This record gives sequence, structure tokens and C-alpha cells, in this order.
Amino acid sequence: MVEKQESITAKLCSFARAFHSNFGEKKIFDDYLAFDLMGKNQYEEMGQLIENGFDGSKYSQKKWFCHENIMDALYNYILPIPLSRISFAEKELADFASKYSGSGKKIQYVICGAGMDSFAFRNTNENIHVFEIDHPDTQKYKKERINELEWMLPKNLTFVPVDFTKDSLREKLLENGFNPGLPTFTAILGVSYYLELPVFEETLKIISDLTSDESRIIFDFPDKTTKAVSAAPRVRDLAAITEKLGEPMVKGFSIWQIRRALGTHSLRIERHEGPKEIQKKYFLGRSDNLSAFENVHFVTATKRQNIFRKIGHIRSVAGGRR
Repeated sequence: MVEKQESITAKLCSFARAFHSNFGEKKIFDDYLAFDLMGKNQYEEMGQLIENGFDGSKYSQKKWFCHENIMDALYNYILPIPLSRISFAEKELADFASKYSGSGKKIQYVICGAGMDSFAFRNTNENIHVFEIDHPDTQKYKKERINELEWMLPKNLTFVPVDFTKDSLREKLLENGFNPGLPTFTAILGVSYYLELPVFEETLKIISDLTSDESRIIFDFPDKTTKAVSAAPRVRDLAAITEKLGEPMVKGFSIWQIRRALGTHSLRIERHEGPKEIQKKYFLGRSDNLSAFENVHFVTATKRQNIFRKIGHIRSVAGGRR
């Protein structure tokens, strides 16, 4: 997992959701609480960062950024990924929750690197218990914002502070009331871009080992074109931007590598949306030049441990009959 206290790219994603909610004409996703939760000061800071060519040293409390000066960079690099993936994530969550709505069974929603995510305050389903995982400093800022806004903390929200340099994700979740026996939906968004596959796979393993059969994991990932010479110009540009911000992207993965990593931990892909599918689903017919990134994929995987055990048993029996 990412070991930064609070990444700049995470703040930019919050800015993207807030800006789009306030000014987007045809909304891909309306996070109507994003601006309030982020706060005016942090919003302004990110606006100036974009306006100043992603040079944080030029920020001034005495200035205000101009919307017209950031539109090209915002629409090309900042908005497409956060908006489409949060729309994907919450639609997949709604589908998962609907499977248990008739029985009234409780489910758990684990958000890794939650940042300023506002789902817990927009959620109307009391059967969804939200576990927000993030660095203690990030959660401290978020709690301060909630207090300033005088929002009531939902009873079905639990903050799980985790410093990945010294804490165990498994232990922290269990300490904070996570129930391994309940159906669980886990979102790992905006993380794989900065991790080598073995490190990302370790996170998949932890979640799979901790959750029951039929639980789901969703995540986004960049494919191998990310740092290739043949990569689309804005893919290379975004990689250069994140490197300038001190958060360099890795080279990306193939869907075959992802499928193999998931299978190793009893996870099976249920849904895979590549750039063409994402473009068609979220950006078709728009007049504002927003478009899907050429190297980004979304995945939903389901834990099916029993199936893998059965396959192993069948192979064992077949092997014994030779």
C-alpha cells in the first residue's frame, strides 16, 4: 500500500470530484459533498497547483486560481480517472448490496485510502457498515473538517487509522470491529499506479484472506502502455506530472498478470472494463472533451475459495486415477 501520509494525487482526485459536482453540466458522478468535506483552503491549494503547472512552491494564500486557466489540464489529466472510477465503484457496490437487501443481512464496505471520500455521509442503506482505512494524519484532518461542518458521524461508519510503515492492516481492521464472516466489498482505488505487482498482490492477499466467500474487491490499474514509448501523449504527460509531484507511476500490468495474481488468492474476475468500455459507458456523447484514459482499466473480482478447492480436489482425484 502507499505509505505516504496524504498524497497530492489523492487531493487532486478530491478536487476533481468537487469541481465536477459544482460545474459539470452532464455529470459522470455527482459527489455533492466533496467541496464541503475537502474545504475551501485545500480546494484553492489544488486549483493553484494545477494553474501553476503542478509546481506547489508557487502557492499563495493571497491569490485565487482562475477557472479558465486550469480547464485544459483539468479536463485532460485530472477529471477522467477519478470521476469514472468512483462511478464504477459505487454502482458495483449498489449491485453487491442489492444481493442482500431482501434478507436484511449486514454487509461491510472497506475503503482503502479513503481520503475525503464522502460515501458514508451520502449512504442511505443502514445495512452497509463502512470502514475507512487511511493514514492517521489524513483521518485527523477529515475529522476536523467534519467537526467544523457540524456533521453527525453515521453510526455505521468506522475510521481505521493505519500507518503502513508499522501497522498490520489485518490487525487494525479486526481491532476496529471488522467481521470476517460478513459479506464484504473492498475498494482499492488509485493505488496500483504506484506499486509494483508483488506489493499490490500482497494487499489482494490480505483482503482475500480476511473476507468470506462471495465477497468482492474492486480496483483500477494501468496497463503496460503506461511507460511505453508508444503510449498515448497524455498518458506520458500524466506520468510526468505525478513524477513531478513526487509520486512516480510504475510501468503497469497486463490483464493476464492481474488475472493470475487474483487467481492465486481465490479471486475471480467478474467484470473487466478496459479503455474502450470505459469510454462508451461514461464519456460517450459528451461535448466537453472529457474522455477515458487510454491505459486505465477497472476490475471487479469475487472471492470463490470453494470453487478453487473443488478444482484442486478434482485434479487430485484425476491424478490418482492415472
